[in-house]
Formats: sequence, structure tokens, C-alpha cells
Amino acid sequence: MLQRVGFVAVVRVHETYHRAPTGLDRGAECRLASEAVARLRAFGYHVECDKDLDTDARPASYPTLGSFVAHLAECIREATTTGEAAEVLTELTATGDGILTALHEVLSATADFHDGLDQPADPHVARRLRHLAEEYLHLINTDLTHTRNALADRNAPHPGRSACIGEVPAAEQERSAVCGCPPRTLPAPPPPMAAAVRR
Repeated sequence: MLQRVGFVAVVRVHETYHRAPTGLDRGAECRLASEAVARLRAFGYHVECDKDLDTDARPASYPTLGSFVAHLAECIREATTTGEAAEVLTELTATGDGILTALHEVLSATADFHDGLDQPADPHVARRLRHLAEEYLHLINTDLTHTRNALADRNAPHPGRSACIGEVPAAEQERSAVCGCPPRTLPAPPPPMAAAVRR
């Protein structure tokens, strides 16, 4: 939330905090802090602050793109067939408007942006971003596309999952709390790897 307002996250070994970007004047820092107070309060956080940063504003909040992608993970966790899982992966791998294609565009646009900046490290950052887009992201997209297509071709129910039909045995007293579906069974975890022998 603070990053979306404009703060910079600082992650250290034993602490994480947020700071204002460097180079802001006092007025810009106060506006940034006041916006943070408003956003935090809009989300229900109790915030104590100096009088000059206090505000009654409560900006509207919308679901983030990250929460949408996280929802895709939940959909895969709930999928009961290979087709359902493939349908979710399509959102990532679709050629024209999939999430990974859009991420490639973001990396490329950020690289182009760095090409026009004037710091000595900027061309290196641009090359690194293009390398990430063309090599690593391409590899992820290729593997996920293959996985998605294989799941779609399989067209089978997941052996450890079943769709809840909501039917409850007639003798069940707590009909609203218990369904008749068998409990999910998870596959046994793989055996632990043997420790390497030291020489």
C-alpha cells in the first residue's frame, strides 16, 4: 500500500521499513505522507500522525493486478479437472493478451525508458531488462504453455480432487455444515533426499 502511494521499501536482515524517495522537498514529502495516512485509514488501519499530515480523505480502493494473479493460483488449487487447470493457465500464457505477454511488454517498455536516461548505469539496466524478458521470461512462458497444452489434451479429472455436488446424506442433522463428498487425499510426499557423503 505504501509503495503504491510512492514510498520506497527498504528490506534489511532484521527489519523492513518504507521511506520517502530522495530529492523531495518538504511540501512533497508532506503530501506523500498525508496520502499514506489517507490510504491506510481507508483500509481500516489506525494511524496516529502529526496534525499537519492528518486528513479526512478516504481514497477509493480497487483490487490490484497482483491480487488477480493470486486468485489464479487459488483457482488452480480448487481445480478438479485438467481442463479447469488449463483454463486458468491460459490467462498466463495467451499469446495476445496473457499476463506473461503483458509482463514482457512492461519489461521492454522499462528498458526503452532507461535507454533515454542519463546515468552511466542506465544502458546496463536496459540491457539487463531485455535479457530478462527475452531469456528468462521466454523460458517460463514456453514451459507454462507446454504444461497448459498438455493439461488441456489430457482432459481428465484430477484423481485426488472432486467437485462438491452439495448433496448431504438424508440422516445428517447438520445439512448446512457437512457435505457428503469424500475427504481429499493428497499424494504421499517424496522421500527425503539422502545427505551427500563428505569426502
